[in-house]
Amino acid sequence: MNQLEFILFTMVMVTLFPAMILFVVFGQVTVRKLRKNSETKDKLGIEFSSGWDILNVAGALALPRWLNRKLRDSPLSSLYANADILDRNTNAFDRILATLFYMLFVFSGSTMILMVLLEVFGIFD
Repeated sequence: MNQLEFILFTMVMVTLFPAMILFVVFGQVTVRKLRKNSETKDKLGIEFSSGWDILNVAGALALPRWLNRKLRDSPLSSLYANADILDRNTNAFDRILATLFYMLFVFSGSTMILMVLLEVFGIFD
């Protein structure tokens, strides 16, 4: 394992474990409340697998407003959670938790994909 591989692997592990914990916490604290609310339960986006709505809600609360508007206006808008309705039904703590979880999740996932690509192209020799 060379130094670049070790650094990337360490970055993945340091961000992945808190992201997994925050996935459960965010699901129990915020998404559970939104699933019970009659206004929001059908606005959480499509759930491809169990827990996918947690990622949809976190993305809707964490992404910038201009990007949420573009996603809402796209032909695939039913795939995404409705950020406007979620903003009205969440508080600042929920949005901070969503942003922290989503950024850690995206960073660790992107870094893992980068590591696979570097391995495929022979950078890790």
